[in-house]
Amino acid sequence: MTTRAVHTTHAPQSSAPPPGAGRHILTAVALAATVPYLALKAAWLSGSRIGIPDGSVLLEAGLFLTVANAVTLAMDACVILLVLVLTRPWGLRTPAWTLAVPVFTATGLLTPILLGFPGQLLVRALGFGTAPEAAAAREPFLDSWVFIVVYTGFTVQGLALAALFVPYARKRWGRRWQGVLGERLPSPTGVVAAAAASGALAVAAMFAYWAFGGTAGLSGGRAEAHSVESAVGCVAQAVCALAAGAGALLLARGGALRARWPLGLTWVGAAATLAWGSWVLIASLGPQLDGGEGAPGIARLLYAGQMVTGSLATAVLIRFLITRRES
Repeated sequence: MTTRAVHTTHAPQSSAPPPGAGRHILTAVALAATVPYLALKAAWLSGSRIGIPDGSVLLEAGLFLTVANAVTLAMDACVILLVLVLTRPWGLRTPAWTLAVPVFTATGLLTPILLGFPGQLLVRALGFGTAPEAAAAREPFLDSWVFIVVYTGFTVQGLALAALFVPYARKRWGRRWQGVLGERLPSPTGVVAAAAASGALAVAAMFAYWAFGGTAGLSGGRAEAHSVESAVGCVAQAVCALAAGAGALLLARGGALRARWPLGLTWVGAAATLAWGSWVLIASLGPQLDGGEGAPGIARLLYAGQMVTGSLATAVLIRFLITRRES
């Protein structure tokens, strides 16, 4: 009996992470980013005053604040479920609308924060933010660290969810944005797109006016509190509105442009304009938790204009996706 020597070769060890490791990291990051907000809301619902200074109107807000905290806690908790849908095998079998609606809503609520919050941190770091004396003179509302913690968490959530959703959408609906835009959408859709673009211009113009210090349509408190930081927030809203209008026009016009770019532009812009406009309008109709005046009629009209513009752009987006499904 002869014995043959078996020679084995060992592949060099690679430092690259195994397939799927990046998704696991993103999952952990997205889940961890919900913890600060959920912890704060849970603490406030249980009666804690963490982050709420003495004299804050939040200490006397009563039932409305309790309901608002419960609703927003539930909304952020939905991020956990959304992460599971995007990362688990059974997530690919969920009905499309049950995923599209919450993702669209999350995109809308988080995009202005992703655009505005880093810009506000930048202008503050450059020394253009609100002076400490001016900040100290305002009525107490929340400790400043609360805003940093909460909006940092929202920013991380938004980035992580986007990084998880794109590969999920590519795997499930990739053919919808492959290739070019193709033929022009039917004439009625073009009219809707033109209306969305017109509304976007009007909304963006008003936000730009506020960004550069205009006070028409602002309450006295908001006008006095104007700063470079608030201007950055207005610019973010204007950019979202313009994205919705421009994306809707591109989708309706068709052509040789690759579909993914105007599709993404419309998705993000329409979601942000519709969701944020709805959120702020609803908030303006309720009790003012910061103790200030309610929003004037012009401001509420602007928020309603955001909703209409976002809705029109969303209608064009849906029509485009239906056309791609039928083709």
